[in-house]
Amino acid sequence: MRKWTLPSILFLLCLLFLLPDQGRKLHANAEADSDELVDPPKIEDKLGAVPHGLSTDSDVAKREAESMSRKSLRSNAEKFEFQAEVSRLMDIIINSLYSNKDIFLRELISNASDALDKIRFLSLTDKEVLGEGDDTKLEIQIKLDKENKILSIRDRGVGMTKEDLIKNLGTIAKSGTSAFVEKMQTSGDLNLIGQFGVGFYSVYLVADYVEVISKHNEDKQYVWESKADGAFAISEDTYNEPLGRGTEIRLHLREEAGEYLEESKLKDLVKKYSEFINFPIYLWASKEVDVEVPADEDESSDDEEKPESTEEEKEDEDTDKEEDEQKPKTKTIKETTYEWERLNDVKAIWLRSPREVTEEEYTKFYHSLAKDFGDEKPMAWSHFNAEGDVEFKAVMFVPPKAPHDLYESYYNANKSNLKLYVRRVFISDEFDELLPKYLMFLLGLVDSDTLPLNVSREMLQQHSSLKTIKKKLIRKALDMIRKLAEEDPDESHDKDKKEVEESKENDEKRGQYTKFWNEFGKSIKLGIIEDAANRNRLAKLLRFETTKSDGKLTSLEQYISRMKSGQKDIFYITGSSKEQLEKSPFLERLKKKNFEVILFTDPVDEYLMQYLMDFEDKKFQNVSKEGLKLGKDSKDKEVKESFKELTKWWKDTLASENVDDVKISNRLADTPCVVVTSKYGWSANMERIMQSQTLSDASKQAYMRGKRVLEINARHPIIKELRERVVKDPEDTSVKTTAQLMYQTALMESGFMLSDPKDFASRIYDSVKTSLSISPDAAVEEEDEVEEAEVESSPKEEEEKTDSIEEESDVKDEL
Repeated sequence: MRKWTLPSILFLLCLLFLLPDQGRKLHANAEADSDELVDPPKIEDKLGAVPHGLSTDSDVAKREAESMSRKSLRSNAEKFEFQAEVSRLMDIIINSLYSNKDIFLRELISNASDALDKIRFLSLTDKEVLGEGDDTKLEIQIKLDKENKILSIRDRGVGMTKEDLIKNLGTIAKSGTSAFVEKMQTSGDLNLIGQFGVGFYSVYLVADYVEVISKHNEDKQYVWESKADGAFAISEDTYNEPLGRGTEIRLHLREEAGEYLEESKLKDLVKKYSEFINFPIYLWASKEVDVEVPADEDESSDDEEKPESTEEEKEDEDTDKEEDEQKPKTKTIKETTYEWERLNDVKAIWLRSPREVTEEEYTKFYHSLAKDFGDEKPMAWSHFNAEGDVEFKAVMFVPPKAPHDLYESYYNANKSNLKLYVRRVFISDEFDELLPKYLMFLLGLVDSDTLPLNVSREMLQQHSSLKTIKKKLIRKALDMIRKLAEEDPDESHDKDKKEVEESKENDEKRGQYTKFWNEFGKSIKLGIIEDAANRNRLAKLLRFETTKSDGKLTSLEQYISRMKSGQKDIFYITGSSKEQLEKSPFLERLKKKNFEVILFTDPVDEYLMQYLMDFEDKKFQNVSKEGLKLGKDSKDKEVKESFKELTKWWKDTLASENVDDVKISNRLADTPCVVVTSKYGWSANMERIMQSQTLSDASKQAYMRGKRVLEINARHPIIKELRERVVKDPEDTSVKTTAQLMYQTALMESGFMLSDPKDFASRIYDSVKTSLSISPDAAVEEEDEVEEAEVESSPKEEEEKTDSIEEESDVKDEL
């Protein structure tokens, strides 16, 4: 026998009070057959423009009301513990004082959009996955329940199975979770949560209880729920209306988050963050409309006093009265109705003409793509339509900052920041063949009309149109970066500087290319290494400091414009820091002769210069290697002849050090000697880099090390004195020791690492002994053997010890 529920009893009492006859009949029927429950009243059919499939019967409404009012986990649900990293993340969010809680809505809409993208992609090969009726409508719906303080976001996307709910929302943290937690602990910027793939958890900024109802085509409908207390539960959904397919997220809002139950607030947030989402976003919005209803007879306006009128007016009034008597009397009142209101009706940016799109719209679209809603604008963008054999539309952006993991696993990452669309249908954002690796920092999308819709990764790689698309994208990307440099007043040549500085419009663009270089300069260098076809274009984008740039960045074109007459080579030097290079002995003569030298301090520069051999018919010359030419000197032959005996003797003395040759230097001014390497071998800096590699093989490195050449300064007094002593006695041990010590010192000063630091230190100490007139045989004084005695305490320590004992005794007495 079915029990009467409280709502049913109340309903019957109302009927008995208002309609006695009908109430008695209903009651009689109920008593006559108590097993048959009288149908409770249905929810009104007319609720505004309710789409087919969204209306519910009374039983479903009751179950939903019970479900929506609950704030405790279902008793029959399967309980799980959050993975440790997820718990840490949720603790940070829940206890966050972050003021911008608005981000939760954009993250949920973004996730819903991704789910819709997936189901649309699957439908390209299997149309049945979309189902029938309302399930085929790929849209996002937002609904408010002010009474229960619930905000619902629903999509008809791919949905989640039970396993997906456990995996994606709880136990297995994605790689981005720990990365985001670390980022939060350092910068505290919760606004970047979407970039790490953990945007869902932002719901706990505004909600203390969350339900996720999801239906996947290959599984039953399940409910995921959590109060953010370290656990979550999953159960089969028998309470709510069947979704058909997709996901509905219900947020039970906190007391202080009541503003998110206002329609105007939600409209503003969607417009701000999700205006360019590729699927319709609807809000169940209230609307006041004028409705005509029958007017009461006592409200008739005939009783109102009217001023006396003329005979003609009376005739007109009589005529009007006759017409009014024929029509039923009505009045107009305001009535509130509800209907789905679309919030994002902006046409996709890439389908519009670049002239029609404003700077503000480009910035909003970039923020939508990047999931970065900070105040910074993209540094540059390129929007174009390609026509011809291959037709496509594209928008590309240069972000204001490099991603946190841009160069981590550079050659292994498959993720691309360029989304691929085919005829307005999103295909993939994991296809990395549209741009080369070194341009992966660019964000944007490509919409092709040429590629087939039922496309796969393997088909794309072999498609004839792909090479053409890639080639055009690279050219446009490099043009965009070049334009960024050209529009920067700080980048203009000296003769153009005055004209550029006079324009106030360029103030915003000042320093933009320097900012770009500091963020993405390494990518340009990697491009020169990897992309031989565009090497010359990329070389024009290179920036570096020089001995004459006063701390500012310089281009190769600017360097060449300042070259001395007769200078044939572009001089550069590599090292670990600018300060170290500026003091390098290799620059002494070059500075005196007023030559400009490029200072490369990035480890990748060593690899870069192995590929960049020349620029505009000028060869590159490393000033720490052989082959440096600074003009001919008429006395060179005489000097070489006069030091011939010394150089030959020194080479023989250093035979054990694998020194290839000893020569007279043309690059030294104040230093007695330096060690240079052969032109095609490793420099000292490259040797240091390779030795610091984790998996380097020392046995193989010997093949790549350059031959070492000791260059001596013929004008230096030490070298002159050494020559005289060698002439007197070539076998003098002290002279040989000095020669060895000078070579080792030159190695260190030239940037090399000593193979035997102990030997070098011993020679230094011997030299110090000699300078102090200490005998070379003088030994270190032997240490006296003394028995270890107990250390006596000072009077002060004894006094403190006594006080401590007395205090301890007092405590014991008290106890």
